[in-house]
Amino acid sequence: MEATFQGQYCMEMRESSVVLAKRLAQTAQETFGDFEEAVEKDATKTAVLDGTVHPLTSYVINYVKFLFDYQSTLKQLFQEFNEGDADARLTAVTTRIMQALQSNLDGKSKQYKDPALTQLFLMNNIHYIVRSVRRSEAKDFLGDDWVQIHRRIVQQHANQYKRVSWSKILQCLTVQGLSSSSGNQYGSDSGGTSGVSRAMVKERFKTFNIQFEELHQRQSQWTVPDSELRESLRLAVAEVLLPAYRSFIRRFGPLIENGKNPQKYIRFSPEDLERMLAEFFEGKTWSEQKR
Repeated sequence: MEATFQGQYCMEMRESSVVLAKRLAQTAQETFGDFEEAVEKDATKTAVLDGTVHPLTSYVINYVKFLFDYQSTLKQLFQEFNEGDADARLTAVTTRIMQALQSNLDGKSKQYKDPALTQLFLMNNIHYIVRSVRRSEAKDFLGDDWVQIHRRIVQQHANQYKRVSWSKILQCLTVQGLSSSSGNQYGSDSGGTSGVSRAMVKERFKTFNIQFEELHQRQSQWTVPDSELRESLRLAVAEVLLPAYRSFIRRFGPLIENGKNPQKYIRFSPEDLERMLAEFFEGKTWSEQKR
């Protein structure tokens, strides 16, 4: 500033410019503070029924990108208003805005009645934030550690989704609870089904069918907008579900196939499950699913 307005006759202009720059810097600081507070307290009722990226997330990310489009100007203002590292100031502002957004998203996630959808929503939104940061200049300020930490958070939500959503149905495919003291059993000549009740095996298949159809109907309507994330989540489910289902059919399928109406109980082949899993997270409406 002093280099621009040199000499005795420019002193008044120089002083006015310094005052103006400090006012601008103070206004910028107050604006960032107001924005941070507005993000954290945002209570919009915009419903994201399918668990996709919330409009607030994309709005805040666009705001942060806008900041970095004018980072040189902001750094100058920070230097006028504060002593110290302007880069550090910009990093601090960005970090606080991101923290405010994540805090708000945590609150919004609690609106879902289905805990699996809660995890999917958080996974989608944190993934969107991380991907956007990695593709912008914000990465240079937030740093690789910030990116890696938040990538792990995405994975944690994906793991929680898988646990909450699929642990119950996987219980249908275990050996526990299949033995019975009733006469409707198979002995050691039935290939690994000694002491197993055919009636209980039938019940397991029926329960599995009902639960999988419910999951398919509901979660085909949910959305994972990022194609790589969507495919990796489907694969993670398939890697757990399909081997367990193949093993269960191989071991207990003959008990059903040798009886009446086996198709009533064994409704899906492993290939059917794989095909239906490929329809998860596509955001389909109920009418689209019925076609």
